[in-house]
Amino acid sequence: MRAHLVRVDAVLVQAVIAGALSFSHLHDLAEASGQGGWKAWAYPVSVDLLLVAAWRRMRDEHRAGRPAGGPRLWFLVALAASLGANVATAGLLDLGHVPASLRVVVAGWPAIAFFGGTLLAHAPHDPEASATPEDGTDAAEEPRRTPDTAAAPHQDALPAPSNDGEPAATATATGLAAGPSPAPVPAVALPPALIDRARALAEEHRSATGRPADPDAVRARLGLPPSMTASVAAHL
Repeated sequence: MRAHLVRVDAVLVQAVIAGALSFSHLHDLAEASGQGGWKAWAYPVSVDLLLVAAWRRMRDEHRAGRPAGGPRLWFLVALAASLGANVATAGLLDLGHVPASLRVVVAGWPAIAFFGGTLLAHAPHDPEASATPEDGTDAAEEPRRTPDTAAAPHQDALPAPSNDGEPAATATATGLAAGPSPAPVPAVALPPALIDRARALAEEHRSATGRPADPDAVRARLGLPPSMTASVAAHL
């Protein structure tokens, strides 16, 4: 635990030292380029904030599996500004006679930083549109499927065509005149104990009377509702 704290402290100390040196170099370069007073102190803050914002956005894009070209570009721009200031103040540049081109770059940096920060802050976090269809699409597709589904039972109920055609036509006319037959009530599964009890009652009735038991009578003796008659008959 102590070794872990020592490593963390060393990293933090190194980060503070590097940040302070970079901050100082940027301040000196901005001041030498004609940006005095509070403006010289604002330049290092602007560069470091853009660097951190671009890094965080680039990391988020990588985690989401999206391209991070934009954040990477602004990270490199901020890194070049910070690294350039560090190199320029290392004795390679006479801070008493800063070139006019460098003065122009330093003076134009606020606009560049503002533009990059705006793009990083307002870029969409999830540019991919959701692939889930809207409710209107499902509702539009449902009516197209309903007639086919409804027509399937009527097609199955049609009689098979015959050679002469007359019996089939007669059967069709009879079926249409009689109307659709009521759908059979599906049998409900009974518990095994109830099935054994129903069969025992049916066997008892057959032994006593010599005739098969009436499913409705067995259902009544079991205390089941009338709708369970088909289920009782299915197990006798």
